Amino acid sequence: MHKDIRGSGADCPGGGPGPGDDDAVLAASAGDPAAFEPLVARHSAALHGYLARRAPAAADDLLAEVWLRAFAGRAGFDPDRGTARAWLFGVARHVLTAHWRAAEPLTGSTGAEPAADQGADPWQAVDQRLDAAAVAPLIRRILRELPSVERELLLLVIWEELTPAEAAAVVGIPQGTARSRLHRARARLRDALAPAMAAGPTPRLTGDPA
Repeated sequence: MHKDIRGSGADCPGGGPGPGDDDAVLAASAGDPAAFEPLVARHSAALHGYLARRAPAAADDLLAEVWLRAFAGRAGFDPDRGTARAWLFGVARHVLTAHWRAAEPLTGSTGAEPAADQGADPWQAVDQRLDAAAVAPLIRRILRELPSVERELLLLVIWEELTPAEAAAVVGIPQGTARSRLHRARARLRDALAPAMAAGPTPRLTGDPA
């Protein structure tokens, strides 16, 4: 079931609207449940990648939960507040947060951050999905030291290829705030990488699970 729901990310059943019409399709699905189906084929691959990079062992089950919640809550989509893609990633982030909070009693995880923040910021799982052969230890350290919201914004833009506006909607902060935090995070990375860039090829982030 999980392989089917993930799809290719490029299918448009029945020759229906393309990805550019996702906002209209999602809005229409509130009154026509069948209109929701193309969104599953179109966005499952990207959403599965987002989940797999943060909770690889549970990604398939989490994706199914994302689509169940998205379908149940589709009437709550407001195109004036962001794109359909940002809304879907927001649903995925809520599902992921719930998954990590539920896992805390089982793992006995503790740390400097409050438990609620740990659930919303599964950095350990993200860090494990970074390609050690391609990512310089310096980048890993800088990412680890960033505030959780700045790190999540940076990963959404670089890894998931969302726009800054979409990333802001996913995290739930104003666009201006998101752009300011992205600028600050990028500046830290740029300053830290300046010596390495002068010495050779720039290290890069990769996000595909092994």
